[in-house]
Amino acid sequence: MESERHEIGLVAGPCSAENHVQMLDTARALKKMGVKIFRAGLWKPRSRWGSFEGVGERGLPWLTEIQRDLGLHVMTEVALPRHVEAVLKAGINMVWIGARTTVNPFMMRELSEALRGNHVSVWVKNPVSPDLQLWIGAIERLQNVGIQDLYIVHRGFCVTDSHPYRNAPLWNLLEQFRSYFPMLTYYCDPSHIAGKRELLLPICEKALDLHFDGLFIESHISPQTALSDSAQQVTPEDLGKLLHTLRVSVHSSETCVSAV
Repeated sequence: MESERHEIGLVAGPCSAENHVQMLDTARALKKMGVKIFRAGLWKPRSRWGSFEGVGERGLPWLTEIQRDLGLHVMTEVALPRHVEAVLKAGINMVWIGARTTVNPFMMRELSEALRGNHVSVWVKNPVSPDLQLWIGAIERLQNVGIQDLYIVHRGFCVTDSHPYRNAPLWNLLEQFRSYFPMLTYYCDPSHIAGKRELLLPICEKALDLHFDGLFIESHISPQTALSDSAQQVTPEDLGKLLHTLRVSVHSSETCVSAV
């Protein structure tokens, strides 16, 4: 019998929280395959007006129900101080900061101040632009207000030619960034790098070769009906198959939930 390669951390869930049933069904299916941390975006920064921009605070009870009844840790994206306030008030203490926010030093300062004094795990995606100093500065601003539970999420960069991917991984830039923060925990977001579920496998393999600590991946109970980024999401069942192909298993006891 072929042995598993090793254990990894795994954060999984839909791109967007869409409705109560979608959230619960996805969370239940992911829990069955060993997921400990469930992610879903409540506020979605979209490029075009009229796109689905999330359900907002209406989805907070869905996340807290999953946290309470299923025993999963939950997180959502925050892009404004009022998002931070609403999430913390709901009793959720894991958040991620997206690439469209990390790129803005003014907003990173505002978010850092909103998070000051709170014991919260913050997962930071690289900025959309391949600017090493912006990436470093985002982490420094959070560290400056005392945030200790920091995790890096590499989701690729917007460049002129990222073919065949949605976002160019620029692995060499990641390695430069790592040299500044070697003690932080690193997750790869293959969903946003790939842009298509068919391209997830080679990205995940590369991430494991580069010794990432885990994957931050989008999984939806019905990807074909998803209201955002449907092409890059996988079903929980297909996520399980992907992990099997990679010969990895999910940490039986997540070490990255010290804030909970």
